[in-house]
Amino acid sequence: MALDQRALPRRISGLTQLAFNLWWTWHPETREVFRRLDYPLWRFTSHNPVRMLHMVSQHHLIEAAEDPAFNALYDAAIDGLGRSLTAKQSWWARRFPHLPNPLIAYFSAEFALHQSLPIYAGGLGVLAGDHCKEASDLGIPMVGVGFMYPQGYFHQRMSSHGLQEELYEQLDWYHAPVESMVTKERKRCVVSVPLGDRLVRVLVWVVRLGRVKIFLLDTSMSENRP
Repeated sequence: MALDQRALPRRISGLTQLAFNLWWTWHPETREVFRRLDYPLWRFTSHNPVRMLHMVSQHHLIEAAEDPAFNALYDAAIDGLGRSLTAKQSWWARRFPHLPNPLIAYFSAEFALHQSLPIYAGGLGVLAGDHCKEASDLGIPMVGVGFMYPQGYFHQRMSSHGLQEELYEQLDWYHAPVESMVTKERKRCVVSVPLGDRLVRVLVWVVRLGRVKIFLLDTSMSENRP
């Protein structure tokens, strides 16, 4: 779901990287970058930087690129994310220097990372999301594996008879901090999973969470039977 880099002034072109890496969800100094960019839009999008960058005016972008105070915030956020992604002396590296660089897979039915990605319902997702964020900070070589729920959780309202009515909405992946996983041939990553007497085609999405990647499996493909 990469944004058009040509729409961003070169001075602040790294906003795309900041928006699509949910490292900002637990680093308030990076959230401040987007708050300063366009505070009314930050509120309107429910604190969703990806949606913001699709909607922000060129005037605001140019104004921000020429603002020394904004550039100082932006540079600090870019530097912080970069150091987080490339740090060699993490807790894991110091604690287990002789391990042969394993990769740990964390499977969960849901991951609560931020409201811009509403694929969670409660405590299990919050726990899984916090584990992945902490794994990033500690340098643990881990990936998450879960599901892409196309409708997320439902909204509710009360009917005129006093009964709950559930309202499901198709999630807008264009404005969500997710990217389509691609193969070495730059094609969308699709895998086949045996299920009973048939093969289910599964599209793979990736969410970036600091150093950790979370792979979400999506069966909403035309090749699959309902």
